[in-house]
Amino acid sequence: MTMPNMKELMEKAKEMQQQMQEAQKEILSINVEGVAGGGMVKINMNGAHQIPPAGVKISPTLMEEDEEMLGDLIAAAINDASKKIEEVTKEKMTSMAKDMKLPEDFGNLGDGEGE
Repeated sequence: MTMPNMKELMEKAKEMQQQMQEAQKEILSINVEGVAGGGMVKINMNGAHQIPPAGVKISPTLMEEDEEMLGDLIAAAINDASKKIEEVTKEKMTSMAKDMKLPEDFGNLGDGEGE
């Protein structure tokens, strides 16, 4: 096994760090809408998993329903939004990893595994 050039590895690490920071900024700027009850409850959530003050929309017809059902639909919409953020995050990170073109043995340096 030949050791990759350390200068090359350091350059790749710096490049990867910059790309990670950019990806994190992009993820924080995304907004998704979680939906439940056929659109009767909608939750707007950002990439930091935060819901802005006007980010909850509940159909007026639901206000007449029991409290437990309303709570269930709100929780389902929040979970839907959170899942969408996780999917976008995974997509961005996978894309970034493919673009990095790291040396073949990069993940095995010094750990003695993969030989």
